[in-house]
Amino acid sequence: MGKTIEFYWDLGSTNSYFALHLIKPVAKKHDATVVPHPFNLGYVFRKQNYVLMEEPKVKLRSRKIDLTRWAKKYNLPFQMPKKFPMKTSPALRGALAMRHFGKEWEYMEKIFAAYWERNDASVGELAGLKPIAAELGVDPAEFEKLVESDEIRDALIAETDHGLERGVFGVPSFFVGEEMFWGKDRMEFIDDELTSPTPPRVRRSPSTVAG
Repeated sequence: MGKTIEFYWDLGSTNSYFALHLIKPVAKKHDATVVPHPFNLGYVFRKQNYVLMEEPKVKLRSRKIDLTRWAKKYNLPFQMPKKFPMKTSPALRGALAMRHFGKEWEYMEKIFAAYWERNDASVGELAGLKPIAAELGVDPAEFEKLVESDEIRDALIAETDHGLERGVFGVPSFFVGEEMFWGKDRMEFIDDELTSPTPPRVRRSPSTVAG
């Protein structure tokens, strides 16, 4: 059986943007499949009484400098959007809606590029997500109906709660079997884990990206 990397992400996470790109060569090297899990980080932050922008200004400034270094190192067109942070639950539900059409990963790539490369915060709202659905060949009206449905809302809650149950406290977080790796800078450890005997494969089969 093939190897699997589970990827917990949120559009509002700078490090999820980098992880989206950095996990690809690791997956390709091991012929592994990346299984994405949208994770409502805003909900988790509220539950933990954590407010990102209340961190010390010197720490926030250092974060921005560090992100610029990562973008330069990996030649990625990253830029901090003017609207940050923002609500991401519509975009996360959109990913689950696109899973129905087998286009979850393509959708993720488009919304991350829009927000973190082109300063397009419209992807935080349904109005900005519907054109992306259309670009991917999905009827915008059908997409909207799914995104706003109880089924998809419940699915996002279930994805987030299941992540919390597994020990996810932030994103990006990855699982290889039951081994968890947190952060965009854990690719070497994921590589090592995939080099060891094949871990158990996750059972569900949504839209995925193969290495």
